[in-house]
Amino acid sequence: MRRRLASAVLLLGALGVAAAQPLAERVELVLKDSVRPRHGLWGLHAVSLSRGEPVFAFQADSFFVPASTAKLFSTAAALIRLGPDYRFRTTVAASALPDSAGVIRGEVRLMGGGDPTLSGRQFPYRRDSQPGNPMEPLLELAKAVARKGVTRIQGDIIGDDTAYYWEPYPAGRAQEDSLWEYGAPVSALSFHDNRISIAVRPGRRVGDAAQIEIQPRVEYFFVENRVKTVAGRGSNVQIARAPGSRQLRIWGTIGAQSKGEGRSLAVDDPALYAAIAFREALIRCGISVSGRAVARHLYPGEPAPAAVAAAGEAILAERVSPPLSDILTVINKESVNLHAELLLCELGRRRAGIGSRAAGLEELGEVMREAGLPEGEARLFDGSGLSMLNMVTPRALTALLAWMDKSPYRQAFRNSLAVAGEEGTLRQRFASQPAARRILGKTGTLSRVNAIAGYAETAEGERLAFAVLVNNHAAAGAEVRAIVDRICMLLVE
Repeated sequence: MRRRLASAVLLLGALGVAAAQPLAERVELVLKDSVRPRHGLWGLHAVSLSRGEPVFAFQADSFFVPASTAKLFSTAAALIRLGPDYRFRTTVAASALPDSAGVIRGEVRLMGGGDPTLSGRQFPYRRDSQPGNPMEPLLELAKAVARKGVTRIQGDIIGDDTAYYWEPYPAGRAQEDSLWEYGAPVSALSFHDNRISIAVRPGRRVGDAAQIEIQPRVEYFFVENRVKTVAGRGSNVQIARAPGSRQLRIWGTIGAQSKGEGRSLAVDDPALYAAIAFREALIRCGISVSGRAVARHLYPGEPAPAAVAAAGEAILAERVSPPLSDILTVINKESVNLHAELLLCELGRRRAGIGSRAAGLEELGEVMREAGLPEGEARLFDGSGLSMLNMVTPRALTALLAWMDKSPYRQAFRNSLAVAGEEGTLRQRFASQPAARRILGKTGTLSRVNAIAGYAETAEGERLAFAVLVNNHAAAGAEVRAIVDRICMLLVE
């Protein structure tokens, strides 16, 4: 290993990169102290954006699981193919406009168009913004329906996500991921990031059942509450849901003096969840609904449904999303897996006319070839990086970053990355190091995986693209992150 590192430094000298050689030597010293079985496998690559030459490299052509640094590929491809001003549309349609009494006799469809913003998230991104009412986008659609003169719907409310194939989970995910917010299923109709928030608080007295509050207040899950209030402040709350089930089992104990515990869980059928929430929104707006909330999916291989206009349906309401540039900022700064997967499906719809993950990956592959990435050095199975099947080389990441730095969308792409020590997933890192503000990065974290890639500016003003990937480490995540951060700081000191 030492021989390999020394060779990297000699190579840099041979290239005549005199200013970079001390940096390579400093990185070598960090790696000498850090790269051992406990700290796993390491891959590093950095290039000068002005000179197009390597600054340092270590196992730069080896494959690593990239975790969420894979979002750099999907967000870059979305910018290139869709453009920063691209917007998603969500439509409410019926077979006909209401009659003279304000009645619609038949189903009403809430038709998803891949919009990731049907939630209380604030757009554009602001570091300290608080989420708003997640029901607000659906309430606005319901109010628009009411303005059409609708007073009663004698039919079902259909949550229609047929703009994309119903392929909720990419290959290579752990089964347990589907329970939690970060592993929410992918649907063209996604409401509140396809999740619910659960707050568990102590009952009034020791021995009482805990109090459980679910937000938003949508009747989707059936809750079995077996959490007991006990003396003290400690708690031990467990939550389980069988795959495909709407039954939540919550058990354990919570201290009478506890402030409570919170969890964020994924729903299993986003289109149904959205339909239930939209039905509730319609009722809140004074519209009587006699039918149920129902999901409508399109499975791979089935023919795509006819367009709204071709079916002769009436448009009752429509919502247009914020621009793609604002959406990308949330994806990369906050690392929202669902939103990145929706981008991949939208790329598939652009390519094949239907939101297919396979078509999205094909389009992503075309973009990577246009970028001149080393052939075969980015093998992706999803758009978010949650799949453990993804394999990427550090050199592929820096090649993508360098290409995007020369693209017409350079600034939008850079703006989507987190400023170290200030925001997003890098807010709690580098906090006391002002020089770190010259790092723009996308982090990646999975079990035994830690990564970061992005841009940095040296103390002399040279701009770099860099990637640090660590796999299979047996050390605590905080220990590995500290080493990664040390290497990042060497770029800017």
